[in-house]
Amino acid sequence: MTEEEVLSEFRASKALLEGHFKLSSGRHSAHYLQCARVLMDPERASRLAIALVHKIPREVRQAIDVVVSPAMGGIIIGHEMGRALGKDAMFVERPTGTFEFRRGFGLSEGQKVLLVEDVVTTGLSSREAMTEVEKAGGSIIAACSLVDRSGGEVAFDVPYYALVSLNFPTYAEDELPPELAEKPVEKPGSRKN
Repeated sequence: MTEEEVLSEFRASKALLEGHFKLSSGRHSAHYLQCARVLMDPERASRLAIALVHKIPREVRQAIDVVVSPAMGGIIIGHEMGRALGKDAMFVERPTGTFEFRRGFGLSEGQKVLLVEDVVTTGLSSREAMTEVEKAGGSIIAACSLVDRSGGEVAFDVPYYALVSLNFPTYAEDELPPELAEKPVEKPGSRKN
């Protein structure tokens, strides 16, 4: 799937939004990718997951034991990645602010984990989820996401694969351009900030 085909899926589902958004990372942007909208169509979600699976080298795919994704944004794509890979999919959530396994989910010592996200901007949520996976005995062998918002700048201690890499500018609170600062702020992400 090409970058334009991926963006076409986002546009078709009205998931590529414009305005003034405060991202989960705390940074601000004129663009927001609402992955929940692009993933609400099960067939589209399946197509995107299959395309993302094909970005991951075969030897990595074959080594995966389980898929783990951070709630909320990663749940649907994580489940679809599990389906496409033929592996169990589970998620970590943060009921008290720190990711943890709940709902009977857990890992066996040494299980090889693929961490799946919807969108990665700074990688903070991914790193926090990785910490919980390692604490639970898992071994993260790779991470992936539908969208790399960092434009290829984000780095992890494991191989990282994205279906598409975009470079929508983001700004710190004190660096907002005037045209963005004059628009009301929306906070569509999963982190309280």
